[in-house]
Amino acid sequence: MIMEASSAMSPAILPEKGILSVERLLSDRELKIPGYQRPYKWTEKNVLQLFSDIALHQKRPSYRLGTVVFHREEGTRNIVDGQQRIITLMLAVLALIETRRDKIMRNDLKERLDALAATMAAHHFSSEISRLNIHRNYRTISRMVASEKEFSEDLIDFFLERCQVVIFTLNDISEAFQFFDSQNARGKDLDPHDLLKAYHLREFEKADEALKAQTVAKWESTTAKDLSKLFSDYLFRIRNWSRDRPTGQFGKDDIGLFKGVNIDRTAPYPYVRQLRIAHHFVDHYNGQYERRIDGRGHAFPFQIDQTIVNGRRFFEMTEHYLEKVAVITAESKNGDKSGLTELATRILETINDYPGMHRKGDGYVRAIFDCLLVYYLDKFGTVEISAAIGKIFIWAYGLRLKLYSVRPESMDKHVLGTGNLFVVLRDAFRPEDFIRCHLPVLREARKKTEGIEDLFREMKYL
Repeated sequence: MIMEASSAMSPAILPEKGILSVERLLSDRELKIPGYQRPYKWTEKNVLQLFSDIALHQKRPSYRLGTVVFHREEGTRNIVDGQQRIITLMLAVLALIETRRDKIMRNDLKERLDALAATMAAHHFSSEISRLNIHRNYRTISRMVASEKEFSEDLIDFFLERCQVVIFTLNDISEAFQFFDSQNARGKDLDPHDLLKAYHLREFEKADEALKAQTVAKWESTTAKDLSKLFSDYLFRIRNWSRDRPTGQFGKDDIGLFKGVNIDRTAPYPYVRQLRIAHHFVDHYNGQYERRIDGRGHAFPFQIDQTIVNGRRFFEMTEHYLEKVAVITAESKNGDKSGLTELATRILETINDYPGMHRKGDGYVRAIFDCLLVYYLDKFGTVEISAAIGKIFIWAYGLRLKLYSVRPESMDKHVLGTGNLFVVLRDAFRPEDFIRCHLPVLREARKKTEGIEDLFREMKYL
């Protein structure tokens, strides 16, 4: 909780759009941080930068702090964009009230702070991340505003009255997220997965609107690092390589790869029929009362290379592959290898522990191995997995032995060269179609790599 609001004063009514001072913005009791918002993640560095900028521009007639987007819903003004700044501004006002109010000489400033204390809305945070960052940043801000030299009364006046935000309030949540998306596409540089989040929130079917907050809460409980790694290191590469396309660095211009069909709005083309059947059948099956007895719910049958189903299914797909990739990579590195042949076990142990495995180039080679292993398990599960590991190892680590220096562009050149195993796997109907594909024998190893060379010789590929 940031603060408990008193009912001593009626809340200020904000316009639907316009330019507002910090004081007027925070005086609105209708402000609400919805459950689908990500945790408060600003650090001390962000806070100090904000107030350094404010102090730097205090001689100006006004200073813009950015744009805030709201969604109006049943007497509340949900924050769609601008949550991090608004919480930080609230912390600053609270710190001023608690540490400076009684020391301020100007009566008008005291009265304005008292008015804000009476009208600022209370906000509760269930996220441990939010609570921790709020606590840390409040202490930082309190130390800063406690100093009359560092935060003079003139600066307090500038902060409340002449620091401003541009606000937009929309009545439809899809329009609010679309506006948020378009604003950031023109200005602030968002991560590609953030843009995908905004897009697929707009694509929710009407029947799924009630699930939106819960869906986004799950998404936001995942770290940005994990989301970025999933899309850039696995899904983006696999979807491109399986189509025989280069990858490069995953950016906002590539998010179209993760946009597909909207079950409600896409025309009934034949290719959409199987997706529509699976979509509705899974929901129907899981919604039957018998599931309350047998507990046998079914997940949507996702495949990495399938057409994306927009909206709720995209978020379910992301959660599905976060779990799948985490399990596969953990098991390939240090998990239980029971069920594997002795050779497959030695392959995994070697690539996890050979001299030079931590070099950048070797990391690129391991990326090819991991992506193809994930793709195989996604398609055929653990059927013939030991043989598949052998095939994937020879194909991926052949790149390590062929090149003295492996660079990012070396991955695309190797994968898209003769015999792209991602395409072979895409077109395979049975594990045997993949396992029996021909791989060339290397004549020599340009990059001497202990352990890897030994396995190549043992497997008759060097």
